[in-house]
Amino acid sequence: MISDVICPWCYIGKRRLEKAVVAFDGPVKVRWLPFQLNPQMPKEGISRRDYRTARYGSWERSQEIDARVVAIGEREGIRFAFDNTERIPNTLDAHCLIWLADEQGVQDVVVEALFRAYFTEGRDISNRKTLLDVVARAGLNRPKAEFVLNNADGLEAIRQADALARRFQVGGVPFFIVNGTLILSGAEQPDTFLATFRQALAGQ
Repeated sequence: MISDVICPWCYIGKRRLEKAVVAFDGPVKVRWLPFQLNPQMPKEGISRRDYRTARYGSWERSQEIDARVVAIGEREGIRFAFDNTERIPNTLDAHCLIWLADEQGVQDVVVEALFRAYFTEGRDISNRKTLLDVVARAGLNRPKAEFVLNNADGLEAIRQADALARRFQVGGVPFFIVNGTLILSGAEQPDTFLATFRQALAGQ
């Protein structure tokens, strides 16, 4: 799954994917690959209100869009609390730690913790201390996480994932690559994931 931790549709897609994995009659391994929606974002992030107002033309229009996402999230068991979120963060550090979480076998738990921290708790995950607190609580080794952030480990993996995204012409997220051949774009319903899993299995 190619995603960004500040994408609400990626969180929704995660929930729908999880339902499909539970319903599928076979093993499914999910790997999270990085995609920065705002690669030019300042390191410290920017005001969410300013960003959304500029993007949608008005704060009122942004709130209308948020309300629709909140309603869909509720149906998927997600409590989006956009009023708690003051800043749009730069997510490069978060992606480096998601890469480390894959190395340590706790990737899905860490991704879930980052989604919850940002969308429900309104935490600023561009702040390194906050980010480290979140991932350590989710089971990531904190000293190793600090080492990764201080030494730019994981950046090569992010570059490789970026090359993969270009090869598949990924223009937005969530984006799913199943068995390296089949693709799904967007937060599809569980039945669509299931059909794709079965198609991939038949193709083997």
